[in-house]
Amino acid sequence: MKVLFVQYPKCSTCKKALNWLKENDVEFEDRHIVDNNPTAEELKEWHEKSGLPLKRFFNTSGQIYRQNNIKDRLPNMSDEEQYELLATNGMLVKRPIIVGEDYVLVGFKEKEYEEKFQ
Repeated sequence: MKVLFVQYPKCSTCKKALNWLKENDVEFEDRHIVDNNPTAEELKEWHEKSGLPLKRFFNTSGQIYRQNNIKDRLPNMSDEEQYELLATNGMLVKRPIIVGEDYVLVGFKEKEYEEKFQ
């Protein structure tokens, strides 16, 4: 089963995840998060499939997140508004994201990857 690997090539965490996928022979479709930013609809679907809080989909260490004081704005935003905001710029989105048939992994934690793929 091929998964979707949404990443930013210059991101060190994405590089680690990419190496892990290759070393463990996981088939994936590679998607550049800036060139092909997730849509609000995709983000909603991924969020629901992940079972994670929506806040986990934000790249909280990114410059855009910090410069725009998004942390302070999030509590007053609906989920729909947050999906729309995330869809405006791939650099706002936490990465990498793995999208499988019935799961979504956000970020790279080797233990999570091992549990899903081995």
